[in-house]
Amino acid sequence: MKVILGITGASGSILAQRFLETADAEIHLVISSNSDQVIQYETGHDSSSFRKMASFSYDDKDVAARISSGSFIFNAMVVMPCSMNTLAKIAAGISDSLITRAAAVALKERRRLILVPREMPLSEIALENMIRITRAGGIIAAAMPAFYTKPRSVEDMVDFMVGRVMDLCGMDNTLVKRWKEEERD
Repeated sequence: MKVILGITGASGSILAQRFLETADAEIHLVISSNSDQVIQYETGHDSSSFRKMASFSYDDKDVAARISSGSFIFNAMVVMPCSMNTLAKIAAGISDSLITRAAAVALKERRRLILVPREMPLSEIALENMIRITRAGGIIAAAMPAFYTKPRSVEDMVDFMVGRVMDLCGMDNTLVKRWKEEERD
């Protein structure tokens, strides 16, 4: 399985970190320039540690990278976390970075595009942009933990959200406690 993972400057880089740690896939990583500070602040690591976990890494300014072409076959693209700025650009069809270009390709090629915003409250503009993306074929998977899983830690909540994103990609995972599944010890 080939997955493009875009990381933008929104809070929630721990989600991308956990995805990189656990995904059994060929991951093509793009980190926006705005996310470097957030990654450092939230995880204590710099973006180079994220790049080392990926199969391939690209500069977000390189809009001619191979993942920007419809001829690059991939199973899913995930933008996690997805800033409202990036979400708005994707909704408007603006392809001024590698992340937004690859997202436009995912939509035009009818490939799975999963955006994981971590923002609240949401403005009417943000909601309208999410509707536009959904109507265009994308999936909005807002970073919202479930509580039926009875999380005991932040890590449990992160695993739930990342596991659900993996489900949407079509990846097997054991991060998600399934509804009505036997209680784990």
